[in-house]
Amino acid sequence: MSLRGTREVRDNCQLFRLTGLLDAFSEPTFRKTLSSKIEEGPKNIILDLSQIDFVDSSGLGALVQLAKLAKPEPESKGTFQIVTNARVTQTVKLVRLEKFLSLQVSVEEALANLKAS
Repeated sequence: MSLRGTREVRDNCQLFRLTGLLDAFSEPTFRKTLSSKIEEGPKNIILDLSQIDFVDSSGLGALVQLAKLAKPEPESKGTFQIVTNARVTQTVKLVRLEKFLSLQVSVEEALANLKAS
């Protein structure tokens, strides 16, 4: 199964809901598509990966690149949050990126974080 997704633009954020595999095969298209959407704005990004079946090292690399693009400087107004599941969380924690990638347990929690900031 390839990677599929939807994009929803809200007042102050973009919400991407993805399903399938985030791997070496899907990574180039995923990174290119999301990079262009991050540039368009709004700069607050929520990636819902709760329905993702698998993430490999290529997928992790793309997530790191996108996080850097969404919040390039400390004073940048952009945020990058990932809603995750147990499998994705385990993979991210294995390489110690859970704080950098701002893992959340639900879309609602990620949206609440935007309102709090």
